[in-house]
Amino acid sequence: MKIFRENAFKIRFKKNSSYYSFSSLRGLIKLSKFNKVIKKIYKIVASFIRRNYYYYYQYIYQLITLVVCSRIMRFQSLLKFSNGVRNQCRMYMSSGLPEFTQKHYNVKRGNYAMLEDKDVNFFNSLMGGQYVLQDDGSDDLLRYNVDFLRGVRGDSKLVLRPGTTQEISEILKYCNKRHLAICPQGGNTGLVGGAVPVCDEIILSLARLNKVLNIDEITGIASCEAGCILENLDAKAREKNLIVPIDLGAKSSCHIGGNLSTNAGGLRVLRYGNLHGSVLGVEVVLANGAILDLMSNFKKDNTGYHLKHLFIGSEGTLGIVTKLAILCQPVSSSVHVAFVGLNSFNSVLKTFANAKRYLSEILSACELIDARALDASVSNYNLKSPIEQYPFHMLIETSGSNGEHDSEKLNIFLQHCMDNGDVLNGTVTNEVGKIQQIWKLRELIPTALIKDGFCFKYDISLPLRSFYDIVPVLEKHVGSMAKRVCGYGHLGDSNLHLNVSCDKYSRELYERIEPFIYEFTAKLKGSISAEHGIGFTKKNYLKYSKSPEAIAMMREVKKLLDPSGILNPYKVLD
Repeated sequence: MKIFRENAFKIRFKKNSSYYSFSSLRGLIKLSKFNKVIKKIYKIVASFIRRNYYYYYQYIYQLITLVVCSRIMRFQSLLKFSNGVRNQCRMYMSSGLPEFTQKHYNVKRGNYAMLEDKDVNFFNSLMGGQYVLQDDGSDDLLRYNVDFLRGVRGDSKLVLRPGTTQEISEILKYCNKRHLAICPQGGNTGLVGGAVPVCDEIILSLARLNKVLNIDEITGIASCEAGCILENLDAKAREKNLIVPIDLGAKSSCHIGGNLSTNAGGLRVLRYGNLHGSVLGVEVVLANGAILDLMSNFKKDNTGYHLKHLFIGSEGTLGIVTKLAILCQPVSSSVHVAFVGLNSFNSVLKTFANAKRYLSEILSACELIDARALDASVSNYNLKSPIEQYPFHMLIETSGSNGEHDSEKLNIFLQHCMDNGDVLNGTVTNEVGKIQQIWKLRELIPTALIKDGFCFKYDISLPLRSFYDIVPVLEKHVGSMAKRVCGYGHLGDSNLHLNVSCDKYSRELYERIEPFIYEFTAKLKGSISAEHGIGFTKKNYLKYSKSPEAIAMMREVKKLLDPSGILNPYKVLD
């Protein structure tokens, strides 16, 4: 890996071999010696970590924490907690669990039927009892009822885990007739409360619909079921020298169907565009159980209305996506990453403009990270940045087919930016291991900020020239109530991830942030949701990005496709 400083490409990068601390997880396990199952799971988690699969650790660790904390709540009079465990379980320690969403937000339950024994008996006969999970007081449903951020909590008493499209069809047909509300759920990695119940909706998990049906190495078209984990689908595609055109930090646990249902963007929208362009077809089950086959193997299919686009980004409110066809791209044989430091946002803008001009067809990602966001990743995960901290950092990736050609273009670009005084320092590499180390600094920021205690997360689109304006404005607006106000995100598509962290959840801080942040975004003609969707937590603010006429038309579409309103109620539209 090359480090450049004042035009001299000579300082070598020293690999940091210590990335993860096992102490907090071990502390939890020591406190749970009474639970042998958890100890076995810990061994599996640790082996994944040693092989550097952080996000497997994160996902399974979340499940472990839920189980451990439920035991702690039952036996807390018998246990003494260390400070490390207190920090890891902060939200669960204060009140056991996040307050029920229905109570916290004073939501009036819709006029839906109550679950009865006859309903459970029907589902058992349809799928088999092992795929029908009931609330038996053992907290087994917590991981389905609580969201990734542990900020919202449903009260579902039943989780269904169908294995085929036909089973989902029968479930929805029955629920529509009985007027039972359904909450579709994928990997449960969303950040707006869209994948967990608000009240007592039946959770319909798509985890068992996880088959990769076909990948054609000639056309690049992959067909799969909606429950495929993104990383697994990508691994299958790479076996045929292809890649899935979406890459997210939560790729080891999020489902491709959930990505589609929220129109997730990710790290390389700059190169591959969003899912409206990459998804060729879908199979959807409507609220009445009808199966809508919109699968296609063509990039061009100009026959009538493009109905697939109704379901991309609809967050499970119009139908449940069960299959999809997606256009994959060839694996790049030459990948380079530059990580640079800059002194001002004006320099960031000029560097981005030069990246498009000098790198053009090989530019695949351009990320902005401010000093506080980088510090969260470095401090909370004991990582090392390859360069010292600057007010702003950019992670620039190129992907091409000729290493020498790409390297030359990148070096000319960087030299130009340094000569102009925009880039002050940086590092560039084409080594796989070191590329992964640099990307970790960016990909671990979301969970690093959660380690501050509690974090309010916002995902907005802003005009590029005003991309960072909201960060200092919000920092001044919240004052000392916040521990950290920072911004990072996808500069290439004007998507800012704005975060406000604090020691613990504060209603006062929440009311200081919202609706201020959405009002500011609206003044700049931005979008209140760039890629995370609207879900439950943003539904009251949709008016800041959509006109009354547009919202009224959305309601008409919802009424047409789901007249009983059983699909993911309380979400998207208020």
